[in-house]
Amino acid sequence: MPPMQRLDMVVIGAGAAGLFCAAVAGQLGLKVLLIDHAEKLAEKIRISGGGRCNFTNRDVGPGNFLSDNPAFCRSALARYTPRDFIALVQRHRIGWHEKHRGQLFCDERSEDIISMLLRECEAGGVTRWQPCEVAAVRSTAAGLELDTARGPVRALRVVVATGGLSIPKLGASDFGHRLARQFGHRVIEPRPALVPLTFDAAAWAPFAALAGLSLEVGVAAGSGATRGEFVEDLLFTHRGLSGPAVLQISSHWRAGMAIELDLAPGRQLRDTLRHAKAVSRRQLDNELATHLPARLAEAWCAALGALAQRPLPQMKDSELDTLASSLQRWTLTPTGSEGWRKAEVTAGGVDTRELSSQTFESRRVPGLHFIGEVVDVTGWLGGYNFQWAWASAHACAVACAAALQPASTTRATS
Repeated sequence: MPPMQRLDMVVIGAGAAGLFCAAVAGQLGLKVLLIDHAEKLAEKIRISGGGRCNFTNRDVGPGNFLSDNPAFCRSALARYTPRDFIALVQRHRIGWHEKHRGQLFCDERSEDIISMLLRECEAGGVTRWQPCEVAAVRSTAAGLELDTARGPVRALRVVVATGGLSIPKLGASDFGHRLARQFGHRVIEPRPALVPLTFDAAAWAPFAALAGLSLEVGVAAGSGATRGEFVEDLLFTHRGLSGPAVLQISSHWRAGMAIELDLAPGRQLRDTLRHAKAVSRRQLDNELATHLPARLAEAWCAALGALAQRPLPQMKDSELDTLASSLQRWTLTPTGSEGWRKAEVTAGGVDTRELSSQTFESRRVPGLHFIGEVVDVTGWLGGYNFQWAWASAHACAVACAAALQPASTTRATS
């Protein structure tokens, strides 16, 4: 049996959070081992942003995240900001550009971010074992011990950065959740988030032919503190709804809950239709086609039947008001979602009330830390989840280095 290796830190999971945490800790003087079970490195980074990695958002704050403990993310986000990560990207001469709503993407490819993180790990002298399975983790008086496919390891700090359950074909695993439960941590029930929603086939039949149609909408779901409201692009599919609007609201949606759609956001269709009635002799279907995409207006009018064929002056104000309300307050209840295979992230995870918001250390097991997607912090669509990965990783790495090598950490961060 190989001899026990002794390290300052072991990071389990070589995704965005794990790579960055290992790199920062290594550069702050810690002896770091990074372990991942997958053969390919950082596949979720590679496919993100259509292959160009939406690596952060210019405008990030606690309000862009969901959690059962919403105040938890404040500290880390304040201590490592988008500006800090942009500076790192620029030091590595990676071209980037901003899309709408503050979303930042690589000019070329996501691989540039992966290469940058690997170079940062090399600069910190990080050892990487991949692929390598972790069979067990134990807490002992001398530190945390791991049984791995490459032999036993003991470390003063173990950082769990194993992500969530989304996109199983890329190697997603519940390892982090199982490990948390092993040590007595509560896990907020994981669920697919940033995911397309689906509907009953019979009920959706009138709209299935709209597959591929996209338009900007208002979307809302939930109530009280958990209510979400967005104005984003909606995409009709054969099975239901997708696009940024639905991905955003899916994080707020729960089974059995309705979502609300405004198909003409920022407009007052009630007043517009009443005015048209006074000045136009168009039929209702022709009038609607001036306010909505033609295919959507046609489908909506098909559902209205003969009413849509009437000239506007023959319509009652109450009928126009009801129509406007149905378009701007379209309420429908999904039967489900496309699930883990299409979910971009996992909502839920390790309960943050049992972690330090400063260090991400377990309040139950000294030396054990959880960062990134494995914890119960879920960002909006648009680069927020990557910023959470960077911020939580940086906070954890700096805290571990300060605890284990306070003198070198002080010099490195001054």
